[in-house]
Amino acid sequence: MSKLFMFEKPLGMRDTLPELYEIKKQVRTKMMEEIQAWGYQSIQTPTLEYYETVGIASAISNRQLFKLLDQQGHTLVLRPDMTAPIARVAASRLKNEGFPLRLAYDANVFRTQEREGGRPAEFEQIGIELIGDPTSSADAEVIALMIAALKSAGLTNFSVAIGHVGFVNALFLDILGTEERANGLRRFLYEKNYVGYREHVKNLPLSSIDQQQLLQLLQLRGGKDIISKARDITNNPSARKAIDDLDHLWQQLECFGVADFLKIDLNIVSHMSYYTGILFEGYADNLGFLLCSGGRYDQLLAKFNRPTAATGFAIRIDRLVEALGDMQKRPSISLIIYSQERMEEAIQLAQTKRENGERVVLQDIAGIENVDLFTNRYQEVSYCIGKPGKESI
Repeated sequence: MSKLFMFEKPLGMRDTLPELYEIKKQVRTKMMEEIQAWGYQSIQTPTLEYYETVGIASAISNRQLFKLLDQQGHTLVLRPDMTAPIARVAASRLKNEGFPLRLAYDANVFRTQEREGGRPAEFEQIGIELIGDPTSSADAEVIALMIAALKSAGLTNFSVAIGHVGFVNALFLDILGTEERANGLRRFLYEKNYVGYREHVKNLPLSSIDQQQLLQLLQLRGGKDIISKARDITNNPSARKAIDDLDHLWQQLECFGVADFLKIDLNIVSHMSYYTGILFEGYADNLGFLLCSGGRYDQLLAKFNRPTAATGFAIRIDRLVEALGDMQKRPSISLIIYSQERMEEAIQLAQTKRENGERVVLQDIAGIENVDLFTNRYQEVSYCIGKPGKESI
């Protein structure tokens, strides 16, 4: 086993340096203010959860869980998502609260990564869970709030694709007959490997009509008109109901005034097995990967003995900051350098600036190793040096 270099970090872990931390803080503050304005209340859950409860319920694959043992021999996991922990709280600590519950969070989650993956194993999410409301109005609220939160952070060029897990499931089972065969085809959609999907369909022992139906699914991405096109490719009652749900949801989202950000994508599937209905994904125009996602999960809380409907979303903070690029204003910090004989004057100047809302560093010149290098960090530098009463230079 090779010796670790003293500055190495565990695979997938990252340091957040001051400038990036400040930008992330700005983004978090703006989004949480928007979420709270919609009446959602923030919640915190432990970083460690029991594998037998939250770990299994989370729907994150077993190989992506960080596991450890406590002193009693119980298997623990670093929380891999926030939906399952909040479901646990809703079924226990909040079991006497009436539904619906509107809960929000800002938390780090942990998922192991393969060495060649290059992706973070720890990342921060901001999200909400609307628990106990089975109506499509709840789905509309959650999607509209996600859009509002992204806009509050300063993002303008993004889109949200909406699908329905019931449509794909019904179509695949109707044509393929078994869940195993459906899973094989569903994986191509999850990986967005549409070339592989087409080749797989062409090699299936199906009639040309059935093959054509499956291939037509790939064309069901676009504007509101996709809803009527989806109705034309299947007579399956479950699939048609899913399309009716999408149609009604779109009408409600138009009431929220967010239709310009929306598109329909009936190819959306998720690796999260607990989703049961509406699914949605958010993408920024300048990013090639998922920015945020969510959907309805009406069966998860039954695993915690409090069955009820639920829906929610999660936004990746690191990806949002990357999408924002230089749009975020860097915090301005001024510097006052003083010598001992003018320390009191410098302190008073710093206090006045801070009372006016400024950020100020107060630094004794004797403690600076390299003045030029040090002062380059700050936008404004004042000097209180020399005998008392002498003007600052």
